[in-house]
Amino acid sequence: MENSIDIKISRRNLLKAGAASATALGTTTMSAAQSAAPAHNLTTTVTLQVNGRTHELALDVRTSLLDALREHLHMTGTKKGCDHGQCGACTVLLDGRRINACLTLAVMHDGQQITTIEGLGTPGALHPLQAAFVKHDGYQCGYCTPGQICSAVGMLDEAASGMPSHVTGSLTERPLLTPEEIRERMSGNICRCGAYSNILDAIEDVAEGKA
Repeated sequence: MENSIDIKISRRNLLKAGAASATALGTTTMSAAQSAAPAHNLTTTVTLQVNGRTHELALDVRTSLLDALREHLHMTGTKKGCDHGQCGACTVLLDGRRINACLTLAVMHDGQQITTIEGLGTPGALHPLQAAFVKHDGYQCGYCTPGQICSAVGMLDEAASGMPSHVTGSLTERPLLTPEEIRERMSGNICRCGAYSNILDAIEDVAEGKA
């Protein structure tokens, strides 16, 4: 035909043009969806009772208890290790029971009593477990030590109340804190330096009233 137009385009340029069109369409669709989405307020006021003091914080509702303690209250004794609840470095006491602070949201604990390593003792008046860890050199780098100590405090209270563990022989008698029992109860707290034998000695001292 006399008016026909001979258009020549390479396969590479055709693919480039298709990708550009798809990107432009996707961007336009996303912008429209974002404009249509209602605005949600993700900030709320939370009252945290930490180490006997009251703190009122304006927090994003997605803030973990660990980040509230470290980033907002600057209590950096509680460590961020794996941030997946697998190492125990972030262990704190919530109403006397040990929890992983990285696995729970701060907004879930409004008004509850939270104890961190800073609330267990002072340099001049150490908690018995802190003193035992020093006596038995239950730490090397020290990164996991706050979580280890908080966990041990909670573990001793659990055993004293008669709460059994996986290795407890009887469900009706108060568990004896044998080395096997202590290892099982502390198994959620990882020490990268491998100071487990010294940690065990420290906890045994306190359990037996020697510290």
